[in-house]
Amino acid sequence: MQLTEKEFLEKINVHKGIIYKVIRIYFENHDDREDLFQEIILQTWKSLPSFQGKSQFSTWLYRIALNTAIVFFKKEKKRNDSIRNDQLQPISMQDDASEKETQLVHFYKAVYQLDKIEKAIILQYIDGLSGDEISKNLGLSAVNTRVKLNRTKKKLQNIIKQQGYEF
Repeated sequence: MQLTEKEFLEKINVHKGIIYKVIRIYFENHDDREDLFQEIILQTWKSLPSFQGKSQFSTWLYRIALNTAIVFFKKEKKRNDSIRNDQLQPISMQDDASEKETQLVHFYKAVYQLDKIEKAIILQYIDGLSGDEISKNLGLSAVNTRVKLNRTKKKLQNIIKQQGYEF
C-alpha cells in the first residue's frame, strides 16, 4: 500500500490508542514508553510497503505494535536485568481514586510481572479478540493459546491477591 507521509501520520493519529495500549502493558516508565512509541512508529513506517490491505490497518498496526514491544521488551530486560519488580516505582494512587481506578492500578501492577507472551495474550483478550485471533496474531496453536490464557488469568488473580487486593 502506498501512502504519503501525511496519510501515514493521519492513520497513526486515528489509531494511536492501539499503540498506547500496547505500550502501557509493557512499560511503566515514561521514558521507556516514549522510546517504544517511537520504535513502533519507525517499524510501522518501515513495514508499510508490506501492507497489502488484506486486513484492516488497525489490525496490522496492532500486530506490529505487539511484535515491536516484545522485541523492545527483551532488549530492555537484558539491559536492566538487575532491576527487580519490587524495585520498580509504584504507580501513584490518588486518595480519592474511584474503585475502578484502584482496580486498574492493581491490574497494571500485576501485568508488569507477566512475561512478554502472557502480556500479549492478556492485552488481546481484554481488547475482545477471540482465541483464534490471538493464536493467529501470536503464531500459537488455538489449544496452546487457550491454555496460556487460562493460566495467565489465574496468575494475574494470584498476583493481585498477593498485592492485598481482594475482588
